[in-house]
Amino acid sequence: MRKVLRAGVVAVAGLVTAVALTGCSSDSEKSDSGKGADASKSSQAPGDSGSSGGGGDSGAGTAALEGGWAGKTDGKAVILSVASGKAVLVTEQQACTGTVQDTGKVMLTLKCADGDTRRTTGAIESNDGKTVVVSWDSGTKDTLAKTAPGALPSGLPDLPTR
Repeated sequence: MRKVLRAGVVAVAGLVTAVALTGCSSDSEKSDSGKGADASKSSQAPGDSGSSGGGGDSGAGTAALEGGWAGKTDGKAVILSVASGKAVLVTEQQACTGTVQDTGKVMLTLKCADGDTRRTTGAIESNDGKTVVVSWDSGTKDTLAKTAPGALPSGLPDLPTR
């Protein structure tokens, strides 16, 4: 019983974090639009795309991943939230945090609170703005749909009761 309750608490904590990141992301994009664009362009050499030499996280691929994503893999809820190069992934059993980098291919590098390694390194296979497919090094593949900013995704599991 404690294990189920603990998993529910982890899921709720992760959801709150994911919603907070998603909410902050959408607000800051609106208020900062155009402010940092000129500064980043002026610091780049002519012809430099900003995503080479050191694997920075400023590529267009990472920007397209910003926001909240949710879906089910093997019948279990999976939620991904990305904001400002940071990522939070929550499943029914775990919560993971880390970074998003564009090194020619958009990659997620996460660390899970419970030490699980099934979803620690993932590559974005496709992202059409509505659906994203993440292939994890463990062989797991998540297909997630874009969620509305600040809204909880549908189909989440209920918290256990006594």
